[in-house]
Amino acid sequence: MLARPSGLLRASLPVDFANVYLAPLIAEFARQYPGISFDFDLTPRQVDLISEPVDLVIRMGEPPSSNLIARKLASLQRFLYASPQYLEVSGEPQSLLELTHHECLRLRGPSSDRWTLSGKGETEQVDVGGRFELNSVGMLRRMASLDLGVTLLPEGIAAQDVVEGKLRRILPDWQGSPVSVYALTETRLLPAKTQRFIEFVRDKLATQ
Repeated sequence: MLARPSGLLRASLPVDFANVYLAPLIAEFARQYPGISFDFDLTPRQVDLISEPVDLVIRMGEPPSSNLIARKLASLQRFLYASPQYLEVSGEPQSLLELTHHECLRLRGPSSDRWTLSGKGETEQVDVGGRFELNSVGMLRRMASLDLGVTLLPEGIAAQDVVEGKLRRILPDWQGSPVSVYALTETRLLPAKTQRFIEFVRDKLATQ
């Protein structure tokens, strides 16, 4: 069973992380395990693993306190980005302190108004503000590309917009605190299909 797992794997995945990071891994996993079929729900909503027919949930950010089992899959480095048009109008910050005077697009969380940034051998905390606080990394990317402010994004999420000239990395000597990615399950005793999927994704993300 462990060598050739089979069955239907139901998972809830974050849209942006799934599209950028997981899609090529899922394709490789599906080829390696032809006995497994897939039912993926791409949504940011809170999924009830007990009452809903879901084998696992993958989420970005620290998991909420609960009875669920959390397995860390990856830790994604984040950098500062803004659109060339926003920088032309508002000016490009030359220091962390200048971020306090900019429109900052923030990911919802307990520390959304204070960014922790590391670089030059030190770590600094910067109080930031702005009109937008969201729970979607993809929406942060989109709004930044529409000239609405500065944001912190995982490099992989921002990569395509950087190539197309929609975003530019700023203050390149600094990076934000990493965002963790977790797999959440109801129990530690997992079916082979779920166990193999978690192990596969974790191992592949570790090499990226």
